[in-house]
Amino acid sequence: MWLTLAFTSAALLGFYDAAKKQSLTGNAVLPVLLLNTLFSALFLLPMIVSAECGFGWFDGTILAASSGTLRAHGLVLFKAVIVLTSWIFGYFAMKHLPITIVGPINATRPVMVLVGAMLIFGERLNACQWTGVVLTLLSLFLLSRSSRREGVDFRHNVWILCIAVAALAAVVSGLYDKYIMARLDPVFVQGWCNLYLFGLMSVVVGILWWPRRRTTTPFHWTWAIPLISFFLVLADFAYFYALHQPDAMVSVVSMVRRSSVVVSFLCGAVLFREHNLRSKAFDLAFILVGMFFLWLGSR
Repeated sequence: MWLTLAFTSAALLGFYDAAKKQSLTGNAVLPVLLLNTLFSALFLLPMIVSAECGFGWFDGTILAASSGTLRAHGLVLFKAVIVLTSWIFGYFAMKHLPITIVGPINATRPVMVLVGAMLIFGERLNACQWTGVVLTLLSLFLLSRSSRREGVDFRHNVWILCIAVAALAAVVSGLYDKYIMARLDPVFVQGWCNLYLFGLMSVVVGILWWPRRRTTTPFHWTWAIPLISFFLVLADFAYFYALHQPDAMVSVVSMVRRSSVVVSFLCGAVLFREHNLRSKAFDLAFILVGMFFLWLGSR
């Protein structure tokens, strides 16, 4: 069950990346991110209101949430800070880099999650799973060579540095998710995290973007912005429920989620007409084969 949920989350994340790329093209990054957090919070607000006010609108369904203690809110607020750090750096990188480069780089995040899961949670991989990890690492090396043809040097590009910081923060978030999902229910975590993200992002926009809005990249509305939140909420919903399963392995769930690169890659080719696709597709093949070995080893 948890593996099926992980693959479902992966497919939705691919559409999330495509909507994000479309929204950020020629657009101001911070207000787009602010609206993303707003719409995400609104999607789950009825569940939170029902739980906190005791209405019981969703009792007996997977959308039911619990009311949390002060400690529970502190755990979720800390997660929101980690996620926002990853999002801010990741959004700037997505705006300035081809999605066919960003997607495969993001697909390597679970390798770092794997190391953390082994050290912190004592997870162990079998031979098939290790094969998948090695193939994923190889794909990153090949991608770094392919990207140079588009003038993107991994060693001297500030946007590559941004995506690296975003990836590191996402790894911390992934490991932290395993910890809090053993203590809190998924809807409470997702709903309140989105509310805290909106609050934090409002402060960031008010300080960094609003005073300088007339001298920086202007903001314009696009219907791709609410689609970011739509796909993200569904992807995270499946992800949190996957981790909520007692036998779920965070290292495998994180790795499977990055197979979203397949959807984002196809969108980059069809919607955004990006270049050097044949070489990138060869690199992507190693990730796909790696995903297969991870699935085979987790059956």
